[in-house]
Amino acid sequence: MQPPIIIPLHGPQLSSAVEYLSRQSTPVDPSQPESDLLRAIKHALRGSGAETDSSIRSTSFVIQTDPWEEEELTWDAHRAVLSVGGVIKKKWTFKEEKQSIQWACMGLLEQGEATSVMHANSRYTTEAPGTPIQHDSADRPTFGPFVQANKTRWTPKDSGALVPAVFIFLRNIGKIYLRNGLDYTFSLPFIVRKAWPISPHGVMIQRVLEPSELEEANILGDTVLPTIFSMTSPFSEAGAVGLTSGIFGGLKAGSLAALKDEHEHSTKPLKSVPPTEIVIWASHRGAQSDADIVVTLDREKKHLSVWRYAYVKPKDMPVPLTHGRTQTVAQKRESMSGIGNRRTSRILDMEPRERFRPLSPIIRSRDQSPPPEFPEVQALGTIGGVPPNLGSTTTMTSLVAGSLQWSAPAKGRRNSLTRNDLSMMMDKMAPSGRLDTDLVLTPIEHGRMKAAYWMELLYEQEVTEADSDLWRNMGVALFDHRWDGLTERSLISVSLPYTKKLLVLSLAFGADGVMKANLITQIPAVCAVSICATRKKIWDLLIVKPDYSFAILTHGLCELDVGVSQARLRESSTGGKADMNITGVHGKVVSIHNHAASSVVLVFEDGWKAQTAINLIPRDPLTNECLVRILPLLSSSDAFKFHRLFLHRWHMHNFSTTSNVEFTSPQSTGENNWVRLGATVSHVRFREDPAMRNLRAPPSGSRLQAISSPLKLHPLLGPVLTTLHLLAESFRFMVHRQESLSNLVPVILENIKPDDRVPVWPTDLAAILYGKLHNPEWKMPSLDVAERFQIQISYPFGRPDATWLELLESLYSSLADGEVPQSQKRAENTISLLVKLKLENGFLNRLPLGVAAPLREAARTCQLAPPGDWPLAAYRAICRDDLAASASDSQSMLFRAGYRSLKEYTSSNRLRPSIGFIVSEARAAGGGEINDVTGVELDLRDFTDIRFGQDRRLEEVARMLCSSNIPSIKIMERPELNEHDQTKEHQNQVIRIAERTLALPYGRGMFTFGSVQHVTREAYAIPEFEYTVRIQPLNITVSPEVGKIPQESLNWGKFHNGVAAGLRISPSSGGIEGSWIAFNKPSDLTPEHAGFLFGLGLTGHLKEMLTWHTFGYLTPKHDLTSIGVLLGLSAANVGSENKHVTKLLAVHTPALLPTPTIDLNVSLVTQAAGLAGVGLIHLGTKNRRMAEVCLNQVSRRDLVQPDLSNEHREAYTYSAALAFGMIMLGKGSMIPADMALISRMSILIHGDSDLMQGRKSRPAFDINLTSPAATIALGLMYLKTERQDVADLLTIPDTVISLNRIQPSFLLMRTIARSLIMWEMITPTNECTLKIREPVDDSLELAYYNILAGCCFAVGLKFAGTARQEAYMMIIVYFDLFTRLGYSNGLAYDQKIKRSAVRDGLNLISISLSMVMAGTGEITCFRRLRYAYGMYQQAIYHHPYKYGIHVATHMSLGLLFLGGGRFTLGTSDAAIACMVTAFFPRFHHISSDNKSFLQALRHLWVLAVEPRCLIARDVDTTEVVYLPVKITMKDRDEVGTTQLIAPTLIPDLDKLMSIRVDTPRYWPFYLDTEKISRHRESLLNSQTLFVKRRTAFLSYTEDPRGSRSLFVRSGSSAGDAATLDFPQLTDTKTHPAGDLSEFITSFSNDVLFLAFADHFSRGAGETQKESLFHTYCHATLLDSILQDKPQTLQSHLTLFRYRTMSPTSRFFHFKIYDRRFSGRSENNPRTPLIREKTVSGALHALDQQLNLLRADPVFRVVLGKYARGESVVEAEPVLQLLAWYLLRNGCPVSTLLVILKVLHATHMCSVWVHHLQMVPTIQLH
Repeated sequence: MQPPIIIPLHGPQLSSAVEYLSRQSTPVDPSQPESDLLRAIKHALRGSGAETDSSIRSTSFVIQTDPWEEEELTWDAHRAVLSVGGVIKKKWTFKEEKQSIQWACMGLLEQGEATSVMHANSRYTTEAPGTPIQHDSADRPTFGPFVQANKTRWTPKDSGALVPAVFIFLRNIGKIYLRNGLDYTFSLPFIVRKAWPISPHGVMIQRVLEPSELEEANILGDTVLPTIFSMTSPFSEAGAVGLTSGIFGGLKAGSLAALKDEHEHSTKPLKSVPPTEIVIWASHRGAQSDADIVVTLDREKKHLSVWRYAYVKPKDMPVPLTHGRTQTVAQKRESMSGIGNRRTSRILDMEPRERFRPLSPIIRSRDQSPPPEFPEVQALGTIGGVPPNLGSTTTMTSLVAGSLQWSAPAKGRRNSLTRNDLSMMMDKMAPSGRLDTDLVLTPIEHGRMKAAYWMELLYEQEVTEADSDLWRNMGVALFDHRWDGLTERSLISVSLPYTKKLLVLSLAFGADGVMKANLITQIPAVCAVSICATRKKIWDLLIVKPDYSFAILTHGLCELDVGVSQARLRESSTGGKADMNITGVHGKVVSIHNHAASSVVLVFEDGWKAQTAINLIPRDPLTNECLVRILPLLSSSDAFKFHRLFLHRWHMHNFSTTSNVEFTSPQSTGENNWVRLGATVSHVRFREDPAMRNLRAPPSGSRLQAISSPLKLHPLLGPVLTTLHLLAESFRFMVHRQESLSNLVPVILENIKPDDRVPVWPTDLAAILYGKLHNPEWKMPSLDVAERFQIQISYPFGRPDATWLELLESLYSSLADGEVPQSQKRAENTISLLVKLKLENGFLNRLPLGVAAPLREAARTCQLAPPGDWPLAAYRAICRDDLAASASDSQSMLFRAGYRSLKEYTSSNRLRPSIGFIVSEARAAGGGEINDVTGVELDLRDFTDIRFGQDRRLEEVARMLCSSNIPSIKIMERPELNEHDQTKEHQNQVIRIAERTLALPYGRGMFTFGSVQHVTREAYAIPEFEYTVRIQPLNITVSPEVGKIPQESLNWGKFHNGVAAGLRISPSSGGIEGSWIAFNKPSDLTPEHAGFLFGLGLTGHLKEMLTWHTFGYLTPKHDLTSIGVLLGLSAANVGSENKHVTKLLAVHTPALLPTPTIDLNVSLVTQAAGLAGVGLIHLGTKNRRMAEVCLNQVSRRDLVQPDLSNEHREAYTYSAALAFGMIMLGKGSMIPADMALISRMSILIHGDSDLMQGRKSRPAFDINLTSPAATIALGLMYLKTERQDVADLLTIPDTVISLNRIQPSFLLMRTIARSLIMWEMITPTNECTLKIREPVDDSLELAYYNILAGCCFAVGLKFAGTARQEAYMMIIVYFDLFTRLGYSNGLAYDQKIKRSAVRDGLNLISISLSMVMAGTGEITCFRRLRYAYGMYQQAIYHHPYKYGIHVATHMSLGLLFLGGGRFTLGTSDAAIACMVTAFFPRFHHISSDNKSFLQALRHLWVLAVEPRCLIARDVDTTEVVYLPVKITMKDRDEVGTTQLIAPTLIPDLDKLMSIRVDTPRYWPFYLDTEKISRHRESLLNSQTLFVKRRTAFLSYTEDPRGSRSLFVRSGSSAGDAATLDFPQLTDTKTHPAGDLSEFITSFSNDVLFLAFADHFSRGAGETQKESLFHTYCHATLLDSILQDKPQTLQSHLTLFRYRTMSPTSRFFHFKIYDRRFSGRSENNPRTPLIREKTVSGALHALDQQLNLLRADPVFRVVLGKYARGESVVEAEPVLQLLAWYLLRNGCPVSTLLVILKVLHATHMCSVWVHHLQMVPTIQLH
């Protein structure tokens, strides 16, 4: 009988959280005890079965991280504290809620993109945020690839991230606090008794079951409502846990479980767990076990039940229930205040045989008196701290029925209102005093609840009544979860406190996937907890026996006796003498509690608590591995005995973890330490120690003698020795485990005995690995010892992990796979297997040089030409971080967000800011001298410096488009004017310049589009207008007089200014929430904020605006705000047919109402915006109802005659026509419905024939309004359809008479519309314009100019964003022509008319030119536009110079530098429609003009923008670089390749096929966007190519011509290569790369190179050896940098070390492999990582030392003894030399040599010698 293992106590349990709560709690005055009435009231408020709130409670939760982290939650009545390792992390106080904490726990909560679906009812988003815009498969997609990708990115994922959360349950509200900072508040319709975290996420809650509820159920004969619920989301109510007859699957984490009776549950009411079941314990998947178990107790039946629970994602069940559904919503929302009126349990109706009698957790006997009657309970809504609507809106029945699913606050903002309060508030805010039920109230269909968690009964056991009464003291623990050879099984223990028994059950999955529970045994025990004590990753059970002794149940149910000593606690009181009395002064240990993995808390008789740690797992890796390898070879009982013996031996050393103590502890301890030192391998080193020379040396250990035959061998000796031999072989392949190898080998040698099952000369596994490369048929001997020796193994440590040898064997088998002939493919398979096995990056570094060399060569082969569809981990494994970064889902790093580039710190040639400069900046910032926001800041310096070089074009554009600085103008001096006239003239000029200033936001919004990636929590700054002008040469500033600029002009200018400010925020920017939008709302609605809302809508951020915030914007009837909100919401939800936005548009558009004549008090311009919004929201949907409405509004009858009420009738008509065109965009066909539309539009275009013939007296419409509007609508409807018959309706007159009958501007519209229909006929040549004859008469010139402008605009639409040379050259010719004509100075009236037409055409042509060159910043175009911008003199002296000219010029400038050069325009159907709308050829006369066209529609170009600027970024420095790329694109059937230099604009992604990086300065890169979807998605996501520069080159910015490359600067490398092969002294100072400090820094940012150069390549050294070493390192460094192979530095150093190391060194064990895996068999020209001559040189140097050894006469004598089989007793250095010689020459073992000698004596020597000579020698050392 082994004595128990004594574990010392660590002292009393200390907790900072408990101490904090104890100090904060109010002490109870004993002189004033609580009255019985007060106690009764408190008890009633907490619930009869709730836990008491008088004590401090705590619970812990383990977060499965690496390493795992355990958090502790401690709480009292009003405070909760979260702590980790005794350190308080967070505190919460709930005194303001005036409710006590019922319970608290920690768990996991699922957070992901799917959460946004919960906010759908409270925001104006699409019904399914993740649903991309769908189209008919046969149709052309309406939207471009970037829009489709953004829509797809909204798709909610099935599973999001699991975030740790703290759950606090008060009386009627709950709180959830997530680690990521979010928090939620929700209502609780019941009182929580207790809660437990469950897997995979959420918590299980049990409510308090009141006795009154049971009595009521008994009286009414009804069923008690469920008591066990689960909560998985803060946005949904807690759902009852369902009862099922079986659960399939769900064995492992992440696998899905299924219900055996799923069909039955989908057609019948939900069955719940009996309410009388009291939950004792619920598990959460962790280190103890993966089993999902719940243990309950039915106190009435005295039954203990073990259940399995599983999460099954709720599904929509369309099958109706068989029960009648007569309840209304009002009935389901009955009050909780009257208990007798809330019994509605039809949902839970069961068959009579399935009913059970509901009883309370506290059962009364039948003969007890009935409880006293209480008066009518006050309504809960009137109790302090209870939400007023809780008592009247939420009932238990509604909770069970799941009839209420209210929308929750967005994104977890903390709100003091409950969701019911929120719903009622929205009811009051909704129009007409109510809210649509489909917007907020979403009842569950068919009256059934959708349970998320289900429970299945596994085992049931009857317990005694005494144990049932002590159910609070029951303990449950899961332990010993492991593979037992058949299945994964766990053990669960339930302790019965009264009978002091421990029920142990086995939990395992059967063949059918259903979990089974079987009772194994009953053990006498008081209590038990699971701890991690003896085995890693497998938990044991610590029990307290009835005699209050301790034992650990390990290896199943084997008992390991342990004891507890209070020696450390009593030493201070006993004068340092230890007291081993475990009872101590506190009595016996009566219970234990689990505190951490190996730490437990002991509770003594007097209540005192102490903490101890029972960690008996060896810290030594060698010891652990020996136990893991040897114990499975033994039977279960023998394995436990061996393990116990080891623990007792280790216990005799006081569990010392010093070096080698754990490994040697199983050996005999009879000898003293001095004698044992002599038996160690390292005793020779101690003899040489100067401090020990004069001491008597310990006796040396016995040398290895000739092997003698033992009397009897143990049957397990062979398996154990083989196991240890394989372990030692593994250590041979681990550089970091050589110390373990030196400790293990003596153990193997001391126990070697002759055994026929064990080979005399074990197989050299390294030789087989090497041989497999050229002989794949070579087989590795079986590494399974149990299979080799036919042993039935046990599994004390569960399923064994793959060994190091097995991993190597699998890698080498893949590397030498004979079925794969290509070495490239074999290398790829090997690296893929390396990643699949999840071997860390340091795996190859831990292998010896020879073993790692083939794997490194395989990685090198893949590094040069990696596959395009590899996972990210595979790219990182081959050191291609550039490919991994490009393929990742991370956003572009274009925005620095305040961080500087790494290059600024690693590069020494860049000037850093001085201290004085930093101080001056700080002083300016502190004094408030920071410049105000001008609206033209880009903050893209690293990108723009590369994109546009060193010129100042961006600064010039910013200066031109800045509206917050004072502009300067130069005027002619007129001395004849007096001061009054001069002042008047100055005022006129200021007003003219103000018109230009008001038009600047059009271009500024384009120029700064998307330049702000992150918004702050502060108010968003909108730059102010500056109307003051500086007049030169007088150098005076003049401000406009008050009232000179019309207020309407100022308002619209501010509106566009707000739009430009909103467009600065990037569409991908985060942090835009409804609260942030509401925070920026001014007290009074302003035009700036209206435009800002429109800008947010255009970038998609207005989706975040909450529903009820919209009413505050629309109710005041502020026209600009209404326009901004309506158009913004429509643009944010473009093409989605969002019904909520449609309803919002309907109340502002009479045409959408049932009675269109109703007066809504909405201006016509707002109605026009509403119609445009209808077109946007239904873009490309072919919604005929909306199309009919819009077409009817084109010919609206009340707009025929102009008057003051319909001055915006032309803008309204155009908006209706464009909306119709957007709805039917490209969907025109020949079906009758479309032909009817064509007929109607033909009449609107050409007029009514009956009216022309006099059959009608009153026109139904004004053809001057409808003709151009219907023309453009028809063009959009048949966009790209190539329908010649439809295009013929828009014929251009070919006679002078017919030309005179049509307005010239109509010809412009018809030209554009015909081009839209006949899209393929648009060519960027002069053929389309040469068909137009030169005008022979002045009257025809207007038609000529309009047709030319229309042709240029059509070319601009088709080639928008392509920078096509032909289109550019064609348009620029007409741009110059119209420029010469437009600035002529003819004074005749007809000349003014022609000049006005030419200027309108020039506006359209300049926009067309910028459309083609959008985002390029082309300098020639910029010069022309800059000239046009500077022609303000024309505005001064020629009054017809319209406001629209400024708008066109500024928009052209903005388009040319769209987004600072990062964006361009697309050519999808939606993009074309938006460009036609934004650049519509109806230009405004003055800044307040909205009569001809709605100014707000000019900003719809945003919906046509695509981020197609390809950016190359260095993956090491993260800086933008120049990069030549080859782009392959396909246009129809033609495939072409062009070479560009990034940053550059790339073609449309639908045409792009591939992007190739093929330059000697960067690693090769191939992006196949046509075949590999991930490449396309990556380009859609970030447009960034991460590239990796080769270390031998500089970037194109630093070295444009390549004259500074390393090949040029370092000169010839022949001398360096010779130094590597045969190290010799050279003069490094004369080398061209002698100055390595600056030299290496210029070419590489790799810290490995920099450190290597500083430490090993500096100076000549003090001795010759040091100089030789520095020379060798110098050559190694240059060789590694030239070929970009930093992984060879260590290899070269290793080779050099073994050249100079003494063979007698204990580290002289290395093997050199002289074959490379470089594809030479396939004539691959690539050189290996380490040159063959270098390896051969190292081998030659070692052989030279071996030749000297052969000539040594002493060595010859020793070699002879070995060959003759004699005993070799020599010094250790001689034996090491002998081992080296035998290994190098492949000599057999000495016993084999003796046998050969005998064979020679029998005249067979010649045959065997010949055979011996045929054995190939392996080039190993």
